[in-house]
Amino acid sequence: MTGIRDSLRSPPAAGERHRARSQAGFSLLEVLVAFVILALVATALFRLFGGALGNAGIAEDASRAVLVAQSRLDAARTELRADSGVEDDGRIAWSTRVEPWESADTPGALGAATQVIATQLYRVSVEVRYPGAGGRERTLELSTLKVARRDLGR
Repeated sequence: MTGIRDSLRSPPAAGERHRARSQAGFSLLEVLVAFVILALVATALFRLFGGALGNAGIAEDASRAVLVAQSRLDAARTELRADSGVEDDGRIAWSTRVEPWESADTPGALGAATQVIATQLYRVSVEVRYPGAGGRERTLELSTLKVARRDLGR
């Protein structure tokens, strides 16, 4: 029955046929504009995520350097001797220093009295060098003080 109704309708005017065809889908220009906008947004997102990954790598290297420095500082405090080496496939280099420590503001009489005591205050330092952003080398130094017998620090 619907076929009869459709056949009884008057044929659409020429302008209506043109309008119906033009609204049937997207034009090539609209598709190209949408594609360009999508490409620009995707490029911005890739740059954003790429920068975030780079920063995460830098933070990871810094965390490793702190862990190496802390472990080497603990070892140097136990052994109380200078040493050096590399870790993480040569990416992180470290060196330790042990030297007698004296305060700059210690009065002379007190400084002479410390010569009688069998203990000495030593400064234990660890310097760690690791790669930073842009290929530049970064340096981290941790230090602490340790009391030990005077003959151990030599």
